[in-house]
Parts: sequence; structure tokens; C-alpha cells
Amino acid sequence: MMNLALLLTYNHRLISTAAILDVFESVNSMYITSQQAPIFNIQLVLPDQKEVDMFPHYGRHTTVALKEAAKPDLVLIPAFIAGDVDMAIAANSTFIPWLRQQHHGGTEIASFCTGAFLLAATGLLDGKPATTHMNACRAFAGHFPDVLLQPDKVLTSSAGVYTSGGATSTFHLLLYLVEKYCGQDMSVKAAKLFAIDMDRETQSYFGMFLPEKKHADPLISEVQQRMESCFQEARNVESFMENIPASRRNFVRRFKLATGITPIEYLQKTRIEAAKKMLEQTSNSILTVMLDCGYNDIKAFRKVFRKEVGLTPTEYRLKFAGSRNANTSLALEM
Repeated sequence: MMNLALLLTYNHRLISTAAILDVFESVNSMYITSQQAPIFNIQLVLPDQKEVDMFPHYGRHTTVALKEAAKPDLVLIPAFIAGDVDMAIAANSTFIPWLRQQHHGGTEIASFCTGAFLLAATGLLDGKPATTHMNACRAFAGHFPDVLLQPDKVLTSSAGVYTSGGATSTFHLLLYLVEKYCGQDMSVKAAKLFAIDMDRETQSYFGMFLPEKKHADPLISEVQQRMESCFQEARNVESFMENIPASRRNFVRRFKLATGITPIEYLQKTRIEAAKKMLEQTSNSILTVMLDCGYNDIKAFRKVFRKEVGLTPTEYRLKFAGSRNANTSLALEM
């Protein structure tokens, strides 16, 4: 029997822990139904005895303190509630040396969604691939530059350390782990039980452009506003630099320092985000969407869109616009 340790971190997302428990409990139930012994022994681990005394039970599960936990074969780190990353890591610092110790002793570790921040804080992801929620990738890259962040990946696996992308990508990592420990047949049964498509290879199309605006550079804020209100008409980035009291080199440096990306990237992401909304909310042709977003070359538009989103404009519309736009003529995509 495998010992699983699910960490009940401070500020963990209930839906994340529920999904993890549900999958492993369901696999155990399927073994029992087929008159076999359950394969997973699940323990819920709190940082100290004081917490255990306050929350002795988590649903029908008994909780244990970190020091009392049986040596796990696999540690599971759930997602955090959105908020201050530094505060979340600091609040859960008790887990960090324990996680290092367990991994050095042969334990495998899996983080889900933003749980990757705590895993990365141990240093165990340095030099390894990792992923997390698309909207948390910029913050993750800023905090952990030595990690080989792969924002588009649904999951990563390296030397007994696993990470998953955002939200429902949790299930893809769980199915991956079930297949590893229980075989493909059980993984397929679990996928059918939870109605999870097993062929998702990217999470790029779930991302949203959420530009950084909490900075103290009013000049850059002004240019951001110009880009967001006039991106359709602008020929290039220089169009937004008129009357800016700074050299181009200095402006680009300040812009990237404030927003984390270059002005060209910012304009491109602004245009693509607008295109995504048009594809979701209108029945306009791909050509019309392209022109309304400031592009004038269909091949270039499709190339940039696919690079940013991971899907063609047609594929994106079919995935997110529903039946309302499913029959729209998209001849330019054929």
C-alpha cells in the first residue's frame, strides 16, 4: 500500500484538496469493488499539533501533525487561494525543510496549480521543468528564475517531482499519477468516471492577459492606456511614443521594468486578447476580427494567434463560443 500525504497548507483551496481526495478515494473504491485491497493510504498532514487539535478531522479523514506523519511515498501539495504569494510561502515555511528531507529520502512530490510556489520555495524545482496556473506564471517566473517554467504545459515530470497547470489540469496530473502507480487501465477508468479528456497537451488557451499596472511609473501607465484604447489604429509601437520625453532605448527599458514585458509584446498581447473576446462574443468572420484587432495579414495573424493561444482562431472559437457561432463561415481558416 502506498502512503500518500496531502498537505493541508494554510490558505489552501478546498476545491483542490477535494479533487485530489476524490480521485484517490475513487481509485481505492474501484479496487475494493473488484475484490482487491485498496492501493492508497491517505493521510492529511497539518503543520503542527496545535492545528491538529483545532481541526482533528477533515471530512471523514483524520489529520496528523507533520512530525507524526508516516513516511510518505508521495506528497501532494494543493493549490493556494489567490492572494499574496510571499505571505502564502511564509505562512507555510514549516513544510519547506520537511519536503526537502522527504524528497532526499526517496519520496516523490506533486504540486497542483499554485501549489508549485511552495514546492519551488524548497529549491527542489531548480533546474527542472515546472508549470502552474497560466495567470500566475509571471509571478512564478519572477520569484523562481532558476526553475524552467513551461507556462503552456498541462503537467511536468522530472526526477520524482511533478507539477500541474491551473484548475482542471489538476485532474490530468492525478490521472498521470494513477497510471504510473496503478496502470493505464485504472487511469482510463478514472478518466471516464470524472469525464476528463486525456488528450489535453496545452493550457495556453485558458490564459488571460492581465497586464501589470501596480507600478510607480506614470509615463508607462500613460502609454499602457494609449495601447489599450487605440491598439486597432496603431501601425507600430512607435505610434504610442509620440511626445514621450524619453529616448526609445530608455523607454523600452522602463516599460519592461514596469510591466515585465517589452512594448511590442504588450501591444501584441493586447491585440490577441481583444481577438479572443471577439471570437467568443461575436459571429464576425476571422478576417473581420483580424482587421478589428489591428492586423492586416491573415497569415501573420494566424501565426501570432496560435503562438500566443495554442490554437488557431477557428479552433479557439469552436472551443469557447459554443454552438452560437459553430456554423459561422470560416473559409479563411480552411
